Amino acid sequence: MALLIPTWSAPPSVKAVSSTRLDGQSTGPFYGLNLGDHVGDDEINVEHNRLRFQQASGMPSSPVWLTQTHSTQVLVAGQNTAPGQQADACVTREAGIVCCVMTADCLPILLCDSKGRQVAAVHAGWRGLADGIIEKTLSHFESQTVCAWLGPCISANAFEVGDEVKATFVAHDEQAQQAFVRRDSSPGKWWADLPLLATQRLLSQGVSQIAYSNQCTYQQPQSFYSYRRDGQTGRMATAIWIEP
Repeated sequence: MALLIPTWSAPPSVKAVSSTRLDGQSTGPFYGLNLGDHVGDDEINVEHNRLRFQQASGMPSSPVWLTQTHSTQVLVAGQNTAPGQQADACVTREAGIVCCVMTADCLPILLCDSKGRQVAAVHAGWRGLADGIIEKTLSHFESQTVCAWLGPCISANAFEVGDEVKATFVAHDEQAQQAFVRRDSSPGKWWADLPLLATQRLLSQGVSQIAYSNQCTYQQPQSFYSYRRDGQTGRMATAIWIEP
């Protein structure tokens, strides 16, 4: 199975993986390894794909699948955590618990502390970033030394937003202007750099060890699902856990 294994400064006890759309049994607009059970795909196909993803990744348990709503809700996961809870980030200190988020253009962010005692997966679209999903997740970390990995998402030369999105970020921090480039042919439209916006938020919270996948979901249709590109489509997943 074609999986992305993050290259970052996480300790050996922390394992992480990000899926692509390759090697699944979904068909039609969900063709490939669709892991989203909320997009209209056949439930049997999704269940099959999720099991394949879990097994190919060597996960110690089923991922804690979330119901994501572009919120700043953070789920603290443990042995008795029920799947499907509404949250856009998942954090745990327990070994063997697999934190997981789904994306199809939004930015998946993985976090762990330097000693491998705490990990988190974050779903960061522009709304979540603007509302503070990174800050909210980091508030659950006991350690001050945290590293981050930013996974595949829509890139800066494909993600068009309006004046109101830019204004929301700049009102919070003037340096956010660096993450927006004006679209010459479209007044009031900007190209937005999600990884840069996330990097600024991480740096403001003292997280300086940041690694990047440098993969664009929009521009690689053979490898990734993209909601902005296709509308009805599947979802990838990005997961992290502490080895038991």
